[in-house]
Amino acid sequence: MIVPASFGTSLLVAAVIAVLLLATLSLLWYLRRSEKSAEERVNSVVRELSGRMDALGTDVAEALSQAQEETRRSRFVGELGSSIDLDEVVSRTLDAAFGLAAADAVMLRLTTPAGEIVTESIGLSAQELEEVALAEPPASPHLRTLSLGFDTAPGAGAIASGVAVPIRGDAGCFGLLTVFSRSEEARLDEQLAVEVEALAKRAAPAIENARRFREVRQQADLDALTGLHNRRYFHETLAREVARAHRYTRDLALIVFDLDDFKAVNDRIGHLAGDHVLAEVAERVRDVVRSADIACRVGGDEFGVILPESSLEDADQLYERLQAAAATRPVNTAGALTLSAGVTELRPDDDPVSFFQRADEALYRAKHAGKGRIVAANSGASYPDPAVSS
Repeated sequence: MIVPASFGTSLLVAAVIAVLLLATLSLLWYLRRSEKSAEERVNSVVRELSGRMDALGTDVAEALSQAQEETRRSRFVGELGSSIDLDEVVSRTLDAAFGLAAADAVMLRLTTPAGEIVTESIGLSAQELEEVALAEPPASPHLRTLSLGFDTAPGAGAIASGVAVPIRGDAGCFGLLTVFSRSEEARLDEQLAVEVEALAKRAAPAIENARRFREVRQQADLDALTGLHNRRYFHETLAREVARAHRYTRDLALIVFDLDDFKAVNDRIGHLAGDHVLAEVAERVRDVVRSADIACRVGGDEFGVILPESSLEDADQLYERLQAAAATRPVNTAGALTLSAGVTELRPDDDPVSFFQRADEALYRAKHAGKGRIVAANSGASYPDPAVSS
């Protein structure tokens, strides 16, 4: 069969077109595949770089955190070494402990050389402070770091666990630094115990120096005759308590009192016996004041008691206890004595001088009004003690 030339040409053209079409499709497929591979490679490189950047960022953040922690600890040690005030050293130690991981509350308990127990805390309510203080082991020279557990209701936000670390000095253990957690999931692990131990070890020399300084100051600030704080200590403490009450908007009361007709007592029994009377009165004052009150001999037979966190009513109640202590039974050879007192509470515009002068002036008004009387400076009222007037 003879095929026309035009048909053969058409067939050839069709074949060429088919080949070109196939080549074009192949080229397009190749190019698309190449682009996809290149995109995948780019995405892979981006993912790898992103992962490395995240890891680097984590490492940098950890290094920065460690550097900040080291800086904080170095600053803490430097600040501790610069102070010999026990309250300030204790406060700085608590701040440093509260900054540790997993610390929801901290407490520091110290025993002074005189046997006084000092307890300070951050993050604990008054009830919690009482409960955890009872749960802690007593300080002893052989005490080691202990983990403390507490029975608490789930989700109650109460203290769940704690780590107690001893504070040691040259003479042995004299305190405990405790870190508490409120989370039942959080573990106060070994690492935290190591950190608290390191903190306690750094703080111990500064705390011990501050304790010794306070002991020396207390001996210097005691009145040799009565054993109460002396006049200098009274005015220094009054200034400190006035500043603190103003700063934190707290109540503060003051009572100033003296013995009625004490000059006549001295003239009758002699000055040496009169000194014994003052010492006996001071002992009775110590018996009736609260642990937070600061009792001082201001001079002669005049005494003052500073009452932190207290109102005029609290000062009145203390006067009644003081009057009863002096009047209900004889004081050595002087017999029963009565007290006259002036009381006042802090005003917003008070400074230590005006605060004391107002109470002192009230005392003199009480003495002019009669024996065994108390005058409240804020009201100007004068009234006798019921136990004496009856």
